[in-house]
Amino acid sequence: MHPALYFTDQHHHVRDMVRDFANQVIRPSAREHDLESSFPWDNVNRMAELGLFGIPWPEELGGSGMDYLSYIIVIHELAKVDASHAITVSAHTTLGTSPIMDFGTDQQKRRYVPLLATGKVLGGFGLTEPGAGSDAGGTKTTAVARGDHYVLNGSKIFITHAGVGEIFVVTARTDPAAKKTHGITAFIVTKDTSDLDEARRVGIGHDASLPKCPGVAAAKKEDKLGWRASDTRELVFQDAIVPRENVLGSVNNGFRQFLHTLDGGRIGLGALALGIAEGALEECLNYTSTRKQFGRAIASFQGVHFALADMATEIEAATHLVYHAAWLKQTGQPFKKEAAMAKLYASELAMRATTKAVQLHGGYGYTTDYPVERMMRDAKICEIGEGTSEIQRIVIARQLLGDLVD
Repeated sequence: MHPALYFTDQHHHVRDMVRDFANQVIRPSAREHDLESSFPWDNVNRMAELGLFGIPWPEELGGSGMDYLSYIIVIHELAKVDASHAITVSAHTTLGTSPIMDFGTDQQKRRYVPLLATGKVLGGFGLTEPGAGSDAGGTKTTAVARGDHYVLNGSKIFITHAGVGEIFVVTARTDPAAKKTHGITAFIVTKDTSDLDEARRVGIGHDASLPKCPGVAAAKKEDKLGWRASDTRELVFQDAIVPRENVLGSVNNGFRQFLHTLDGGRIGLGALALGIAEGALEECLNYTSTRKQFGRAIASFQGVHFALADMATEIEAATHLVYHAAWLKQTGQPFKKEAAMAKLYASELAMRATTKAVQLHGGYGYTTDYPVERMMRDAKICEIGEGTSEIQRIVIARQLLGDLVD
């Protein structure tokens, strides 16, 4: 079944709208934000105005009232032009907002989702720790119940929006005696954005009326290889006071909740990686058809034909994987294996395609004058974030083997 068969007229409208926005607004400034490692507040404000931070959430909670496929289309189209903008929407929506939608009480949804869905403030997800990356059960951050609140101590690393964001879903160990994957609870924690001046200038990113949790802070910004316009920092809890009503879901059930969240996140990251690969192919088609060597366009050489054909074929395969997984999730069917397959294949494809794109651009591909070098740097993290390629292979194999092996 071709992915286009999943699409309605509304899906095509969303795709065209985001494609135009990415080309007209993001493309001119993407290189500058990457070079400066600066968060694109003006573009984020424009994305909020378009409703891109609340695509799959109901209108009564400030969302756009669209479906999950529409959301995946948004990530796919943004990433064709710039992965940092795509991950800003993806991390905010899948990781920051969806756990509250999936596990929150009505009161929690009414309190937090409208702020997130409208892009009034940015959200994030705190799972990874210095000693707990792929081994998420190794969570060391602690949460101790004290009357009407919990006291959190510990830190989360590599957290998207840890600086610029104000609402986070984080995990902490509430039962130190429990085995690794048990005794972990999810919490909603809040803090002020670290970019107050910029947030005030553009009119989004900060909500003064949102009660903040004392003791929650962001550390220095990471200096990264790729996704440089995306805000990534450590999120630190020093005797952080988190109200008891901020417990998300049931106590000691957080591990199962964040596995569910990551399953969905893999489809989003698959769409992002697919977008990077497709953007790289588009750059190659433009470049090779105009660049001349030996008196003719290099696109006319057979070696270039083979490279372009391989990229296009693999992109078509990845498109099927990503949109099939998204369709399964949207229609309420099991999608764990398909999400892992989509993320694994698309992320490794993004690395192959962008490396090939730099090669086809020759020496120019190694300069910042062309976007393929940025795409190559942006592709690498897709094989690491939200579960490494190795973890995806374990997930897929376990789904295949089921109860056949322990």
